[in-house]
Amino acid sequence: EDYMNKLNNFKYVDCVFGGPPCQGFSVAGKMSVDDPRSQHVLNFMKIVKRLKPRSFVMENVPSLATLNNFLNFRRQLIQIAKDNGYSCKIIILNSKDFNVSQSRKRMFFIGVKTKNPLFLNERFSKLKETELNTFDKIKILGVQGTEKNPKTCNAKITLALKPILRKSPYAGMLFNGLGRPINPKTPSCTLPASMGGNKTPIIDENHFYGDGKSWIEKYHKRLVSGKKPLGMNDVPYFLRRLTINEAKLLQDFPKDFTFKGSKSSIYKQIGNSVPVNLAKIVAKVTKEIILEKNLPKVQSQQLNLSIQSENFL
Repeated sequence: EDYMNKLNNFKYVDCVFGGPPCQGFSVAGKMSVDDPRSQHVLNFMKIVKRLKPRSFVMENVPSLATLNNFLNFRRQLIQIAKDNGYSCKIIILNSKDFNVSQSRKRMFFIGVKTKNPLFLNERFSKLKETELNTFDKIKILGVQGTEKNPKTCNAKITLALKPILRKSPYAGMLFNGLGRPINPKTPSCTLPASMGGNKTPIIDENHFYGDGKSWIEKYHKRLVSGKKPLGMNDVPYFLRRLTINEAKLLQDFPKDFTFKGSKSSIYKQIGNSVPVNLAKIVAKVTKEIILEKNLPKVQSQQLNLSIQSENFL
């Protein structure tokens, strides 16, 4: 409460922009509004209520926006926003649509102090770009083991003795653990916060930098034809785990961006973050709305809980 009272010192805030913990809503977590971490979503709205910013943006996992388990919770969030004078909308965006070489869906709850509808679908549709594939994004690093691209994950790759097949070689479960193989010709799969061990995505270095032939696609074809799986350790030497520097680029961080902490901590930081250009696009649209003529112009003030759109542009 003392912390909340300190917010009274701030006036004329343009935007409160943040991402409360998502573990309670994630399909990989407890999926419960009773998870203590889930309550930080309501704490976020308490901050909005106290600061009365011109706008707010709250990011979280798509399941919060779609699952029936959270329907009443969503209604509660929307009602809080409306009661405090915000026109608001929940929207799901995929980073691959906005020049990020990773398929990563995230929910954004956006509110603006206006009585007019926000037309978010139309605004974001205008900003969509052609998909960027994985290889074009990380090729500047080259093969693993160089100064530009040091090896950072030692988790052994082994084949599943009872593989789970899907139509795509890059889905299902060909390998033990939850590390999915990456197709150089498409945006990468979603990078998880659990990277660093056997959940780290897999790269066929020969497919990326060698003769261009995919061992993973060939092996998938073998299994689909009805042949028996290979032995657990029958993995070619050119299959390896995604490096930190590659993960950083796929999450759209600048190549010279510096992280602090252990390797496992850095993988986790990357996997927990919002891709940079996706955050920039959301900030750009929010800024566009609050600068429209139908909103009053007020003196703005920045604080550590508030990230103004200009910081992303």
